[in-house]
Amino acid sequence: MKKLLIIKLGYSETLENSIGRTVNLGDVLRTTFILHYFKDCHVSWLVDKKAIPLLEGNKYIDRILSYQECELSKLSDEGFDIVVNFEKTDDVLAFCCSLKAKDFYGFKENGFNSNGKSFEKTQLLFMSESVENRKRNKDCWQKILAEAIGKEWKGEGYILGYKPKSEKKYDIGFNWTTGKRWVNKSWPESYWKELEVLINDQYSITWQQGFDNLYEYIDWINSCELIVTADTLGLHIGLALKKRVLGLFGPTSPHEFSFYKCGTYILPDSPYECTSCFNTACNKTKYCMEYIYPSRVKEIIDHEFKENISSRKI
Repeated sequence: MKKLLIIKLGYSETLENSIGRTVNLGDVLRTTFILHYFKDCHVSWLVDKKAIPLLEGNKYIDRILSYQECELSKLSDEGFDIVVNFEKTDDVLAFCCSLKAKDFYGFKENGFNSNGKSFEKTQLLFMSESVENRKRNKDCWQKILAEAIGKEWKGEGYILGYKPKSEKKYDIGFNWTTGKRWVNKSWPESYWKELEVLINDQYSITWQQGFDNLYEYIDWINSCELIVTADTLGLHIGLALKKRVLGLFGPTSPHEFSFYKCGTYILPDSPYECTSCFNTACNKTKYCMEYIYPSRVKEIIDHEFKENISSRKI
């Protein structure tokens, strides 16, 4: 059995050139789809400890290694048949140089490496180098990552190891918060409240729960039939759980997503040409997410539930 090491801590957003120490949990969960290609391997996954709940219980991962607690020198001596690295921090790139691997896919100090060959213009590297390149992209994230490791994406989905303990209790969940880095992804709180007033007599509604506990957060999402959400971790968890998902997009692009036939999205009806700017801050007086109006969201919700009348309030 081949030994595989996956390095995805969550520090580098895979399609961006930005690097930080705030863990992007959504990026970690998104990467789990590649496990479909390595079902016959002994898989070790190196990850930030904050993201471990997203990987625990995954039947395709044999070892979850906390980056904060793992002795990297011992890991370097271990030897692997395959290494896949989707991190770009200097310390991880230096660590990759010390690894003994027959096949290496991913970021290295010299750019992007695929099975011993260095590529300057893989689509993944091309997009991560420039926001302008990313704006022109129409391929979903999974297709780009699969090609980067020499695979063909055929619709493989996320693999979430944790099995929720909750049962469906609500028609709609409002996943209303966003991360601190991408505050301009958020939909105005007043709009959420307005939407609640518009639909409260038709559907059972619950507001986001599990802020300090990933397991509780997953359980909350699992208790909903449909999740209304911005481009955040909750969107990815919803897709992993095969929930109906209604994504509200402004500064980021829905084209990078596969909604796996269980989700859809809304873009702002705005006068701006800069939608999907991929900027973490906005200089407009009225930012683009404010042009997604609650009445429009209600229309899409009604359409989604029209196909499944039994889930509605009687």
